[in-house]
Amino acid sequence: MSVNYVWHKESAFPKTDLVVLPGGFSYGDYLRTGAIARFSPVMEAVKKHAAQGRFVIGICNGFQILLEAGLLPGAMLRNKTLSFICKRVFLRTEDANNPFTNQLEKNEIIQIPIAHGEGNYTCDDETFEELKRESRIVFRYCSEAGDITDDDNPNGSRDSIAGILNQNRNVLGMMPHPERMSESILSGTDGIKIWQSLIEEKCHP
Repeated sequence: MSVNYVWHKESAFPKTDLVVLPGGFSYGDYLRTGAIARFSPVMEAVKKHAAQGRFVIGICNGFQILLEAGLLPGAMLRNKTLSFICKRVFLRTEDANNPFTNQLEKNEIIQIPIAHGEGNYTCDDETFEELKRESRIVFRYCSEAGDITDDDNPNGSRDSIAGILNQNRNVLGMMPHPERMSESILSGTDGIKIWQSLIEEKCHP
């Protein structure tokens, strides 16, 4: 398995199985998170990659960019606390029938860290009903026992949504950081199941 690092000003990249848009602060998050990054030349290549049915995962700022680029529906607002939040949270797996969570069980609880100031996911009612109807809500913030409550929703996200899929189910956006809990040296391995799911899926032929 090989990895290529692609600079955002590049207009193309080699044919690959998976594109990862990582977290961070693109363009300092000026204007709106992801709003400027969506115009980076590489995003046209990402859109073509996704249109071919290949896999894309956007984590934190990557999720925000996917929303701004129209690869996922909805938008991000500032956290309900109006402050940056960095802590571990519990997630309930709402759908295990997709390439990103096939190694998880439905309703399985995992613990993953978040680190964001604008993770308050919102969408209109029509989009919300569509996400529910098509089982495209992948993760929701929850308690350690798996209960969905306002107290366990760290940012005010609609219906405690922490991750969603596109209609073709090959693009995932999630605010929590699975890569930060993918090795025991990082104090936990709950996040590794997402990467194992993609490997099990054997990505795209």
